Amino acid sequence: MTDVKAPVRAAAENKVVGSRVWLIRILIVGAIVGLIAAIFNLETKAGVGVAIILLMLVLIFCKIPVGVALSVPGMIGLYSLYGTPALENILRKVPFTTVASWEYSVIPMFIFMGLLLWHSGITGAVYDVAKRGLGWMPGGLGIGTNLAGAGLAATSGSTIGILYAIGRIAMPEMLRAGYDKRLASGTILMAGLIGQVIPPSIFLVIYAGIAQVPVGPQLIAGIGPGILMAIVFALTILIIALVRPSWTGGAKRQDRGAVVAQSEPAAAATPSSSWKEIIPLVLLIVVVVGGIYQGLFTATEAGAAGALGALIIVILRHRNPKKITREVKDSAIETIAATGGIFFLLIGSLILARVLAVSGLGVAFSDWVTAADLSRWGFLVIIIIVYLILGMFMDSLSILILTVPLLMPLVLGYGISPLWFGVFVVILAEMAMVTPPVGVLAFIFHDLTKSKEVNTGVDIKLGDVFSGIGLFMPAVLVVCGVLIAFPEVSTFLTDRM
Repeated sequence: MTDVKAPVRAAAENKVVGSRVWLIRILIVGAIVGLIAAIFNLETKAGVGVAIILLMLVLIFCKIPVGVALSVPGMIGLYSLYGTPALENILRKVPFTTVASWEYSVIPMFIFMGLLLWHSGITGAVYDVAKRGLGWMPGGLGIGTNLAGAGLAATSGSTIGILYAIGRIAMPEMLRAGYDKRLASGTILMAGLIGQVIPPSIFLVIYAGIAQVPVGPQLIAGIGPGILMAIVFALTILIIALVRPSWTGGAKRQDRGAVVAQSEPAAAATPSSSWKEIIPLVLLIVVVVGGIYQGLFTATEAGAAGALGALIIVILRHRNPKKITREVKDSAIETIAATGGIFFLLIGSLILARVLAVSGLGVAFSDWVTAADLSRWGFLVIIIIVYLILGMFMDSLSILILTVPLLMPLVLGYGISPLWFGVFVVILAEMAMVTPPVGVLAFIFHDLTKSKEVNTGVDIKLGDVFSGIGLFMPAVLVVCGVLIAFPEVSTFLTDRM
């Protein structure tokens, strides 16, 4: 029998939902107006600084582009504190001086290099080598996936690029091999996490520019911690495979045999052919990283050499002029778009940082930490907690841009190496990329798994992705603890450059 009241109930429910949406909108608008009013009316500069930060967070919550959310509160705050001349001065100088910075000239080269390698298809060969070399171990397919991510990280500074490359190749193979969807998701996300620690790293370059430290040594400082992360993640997968064999395809089922039997493309390749394919990539890593370490290249020159090497790899792999032209064109367009987005964020962040500096908020924060009389361990543990909280609302680049200018005076005061601290906060910022409720990488990966080619018919929910991340979060904290206890993991190579 037809329920004649159903349309009435549906209309009532829609009305309630609509009322809630309007209430939320009114509250958000009220918060924005109230914070702007506070910026113009608060008597203390530190109070104005706090209001600026709160306004920025509200705008980010409203999904306003981060560059706008950083710059607009800064401009409003500067106008309220010093008037029109100061605002005109900063708008005239900051955009050019930020983009024209020599430290940041390496960014488009590293991005272009990574995109060329991704479009060339060499990522599949890297994954195949790692998988076949470790397939005999419990959880070997997962460990191979993790190490393939570390290998790709050494040629691409893009976490999202590595996530896409590894996710499309590894997720279907791990699911077909009987891996639990949570473990498979966490393994792939952690493989991408290494991408901003092992050089070349866009985030380390940006940190070097903000902290005013040499780019080359800062990149080299990420090698030891990046290798440490890969080892700790591999051990985590091995322990899970031993404790829960069913999560990696069963106690008696070897990953290598299972995957080769079910994956025709993998079966068609031989280990020797895969190794031959990645030799140019290994040589490129040696040239880029070794050139920086030996002082043969500046970071920018290394980026240019890497981009040229990647272009040569594309030419050697395809030898089809039309295909080469298309891949170079696509890589160039994506590089321009990505570089423009990063520079827009940096311009907004520098405007905000200048205003926070003149507001005295940084000095007030430093005084608070000094008064708390925290030890070095205590100070760094506080930073870990703060970054985990900020990661629930902001993306990692925004966190770095906001916090590094405030923290650098304290870092120097504690006698902490700025190069070591750069690696430490980049790891924390990358954790922010996967922590809920924002977790940008988690949402990107979940969207990727909606493809039938990736999920192989397995229903993967967002909760499964976050559960997989939870399996590896203790491992990240262990890495942070080791770095605090043994800073030489990061500084050993830089001290010998």
